[in-house]
Amino acid sequence: MDGEDEDDRLVDVTECPKCLIMTEHSILKRTPKGRGEDLLVKCIECNAVHLMNLRPSTLAKMRTTLSEGSQSISVMIESDSNELISVGDLFEHGSSFWSITRIEVGDKMSIDSCKAEEVVSMWAVNKNTCTVKITLTDGEKSTASTIDCDPEKEFSCGTVMKIDDRRWRIRAIHTGEGRTLRGKRIAADIRRMYLHPVIKS
Repeated sequence: MDGEDEDDRLVDVTECPKCLIMTEHSILKRTPKGRGEDLLVKCIECNAVHLMNLRPSTLAKMRTTLSEGSQSISVMIESDSNELISVGDLFEHGSSFWSITRIEVGDKMSIDSCKAEEVVSMWAVNKNTCTVKITLTDGEKSTASTIDCDPEKEFSCGTVMKIDDRRWRIRAIHTGEGRTLRGKRIAADIRRMYLHPVIKS
């Protein structure tokens, strides 16, 4: 429009330091800075003027161990360097979804979250399948094993399962909150299940 400064236009919403919420801003001045620029902007809600520093994001490559059942591979996962990475986050790689189980920064210190650029190594498990640890106890003999299943599959204490052509009954289920002899849990919440053989009558 005639008489309108080409820089006096709305930009994408950003947080206003005075309103403390995301609002629309108009650009008052642009100053090139390296590969980015500084913008002097004005909030259209309260007219507060402040500086925005726009810089192109850089990519961080994180060495990641992906585990699916008993198989593991090491890959490099890319992310914006300033993105917050946390244990429990889901991401897509290949045709699968993965959940972060461990993050390590300098000196192999394990933490719950940090910026992508700080990650030295991380581990993730396939969320399309879930590996449940089991202990099969027959008399004085106990054998550790695993089963792969849907993360949402429910297991109940007392249920009979067929493993290696033998029938076993779930005696107890151990979760992060302890061991229970009753009730049911989904596979994703189970640390280990304890099974005893079904005695033929």
